[in-house]
Amino acid sequence: MHKRVAVTGVGVVTPLGTGGPAFSAALFGGATGIAPIDRFDAGRFSSRLAAQIRGFTPRDFISPATLRRMDLLSQMATASAVMALADAGLQMKAAERDRVGVIVGTCFGGTDVAAQFGRALFTEGPRRANPILVPNTVMNAPAGHAAVELGLRGVNATVNHREASAEAALGYAAETIARGRADAVLAGGGDVLSEFCFEVLSHFKAMSPQDGEAEAVRPFDARRNGPVIGEGFGLVCLEDLERARSRGARIYAEIRGWGMSSAPAPHNDWPADPEGPVLAIGRALAAAGIDAGAIDAVCASANGGRRLDALEADALIRVFPPGRQRPLITSLKGALGESFASGGMRAAAMALALKEGCLPPTVGLETPMADLNFVREPLNTSLGHVLVNGFASGGTFATVVLSRPDADEDQPARPTGQRRMR
Repeated sequence: MHKRVAVTGVGVVTPLGTGGPAFSAALFGGATGIAPIDRFDAGRFSSRLAAQIRGFTPRDFISPATLRRMDLLSQMATASAVMALADAGLQMKAAERDRVGVIVGTCFGGTDVAAQFGRALFTEGPRRANPILVPNTVMNAPAGHAAVELGLRGVNATVNHREASAEAALGYAAETIARGRADAVLAGGGDVLSEFCFEVLSHFKAMSPQDGEAEAVRPFDARRNGPVIGEGFGLVCLEDLERARSRGARIYAEIRGWGMSSAPAPHNDWPADPEGPVLAIGRALAAAGIDAGAIDAVCASANGGRRLDALEADALIRVFPPGRQRPLITSLKGALGESFASGGMRAAAMALALKEGCLPPTVGLETPMADLNFVREPLNTSLGHVLVNGFASGGTFATVVLSRPDADEDQPARPTGQRRMR
């Protein structure tokens, strides 16, 4: 990277709230967005919990003329984009919009609208299928709608690396700015909870409860029995750091580097060997120009799944071996559920953590499965460098390094104990 890349704005639509202040208050307070599903009848499934968005009013962010043409995922993406730009305080003249873009990641895209269109097409015939739904069935609908609503004419792309989609989008966006190809990029991602997706995952027994015990999400817990599904969207505004400073922008964090890797794995499972994740983390650290000992915290990808959590724990032990100061480790999926392209929300959370000096807990963790420094209560602590991991089924791994811009100059020691935030 040639230019340094700053995070100057945050926009989120999450099960914990909409907008940075509501999101951070709930997240850092140890709340969870997981509750019984009420969007559709889940009575026929063994899994009946989810992390749904609630209290989201799209018309607060989107013009009525375009709102009716958007599916829910695109509404969440566009609202997140509007909030991220406003939070960044980025005022653009007409010509400047040519160099502001959108790069988002999504795992499944708008499965709700795709299922609705397909149901009408195959049960009632082509003439009864609503043509207004067609543009929303493509993966690039959220990025496209957001750019059109905001009048952005810069780079526009959608990344699909399953559960690592948003982390990869953040990396690609950071490189775009670092190489001088854009002045600002809104980056992140998300997915939507749909009955169709829920039914498919239920059929494959991919959700809690997988063993007859109580349905719950327990990241890194010895009693974990599968993930609970969620939804949401998160975007951060990325800018050239020097440009952001020159206009007096508030800077949450810096994207210091990122890394990606793959490893042989079953199509819907994870590899048994942690070499792939270790490579991704190592490449991210190398790109950031720091060693593993400089990392203060890790926002893990663990979701309460037996194989994923074991893989990530093994990888973290390999990267941060015993006998040295180890980072604090938290998973946000006990609060947000497994919302697949969740890296946008989780990157926003860690940018807020760096700015505010606090870490959210791993909700649901009671009996740690490994000897690692897990955060189990909200924690006040100064942070310099953090990792955001995105591990995708099928064997794709992406890690992003977020840092305080002055982290190399001042890295106060972390506290040895944990205390609840006031």
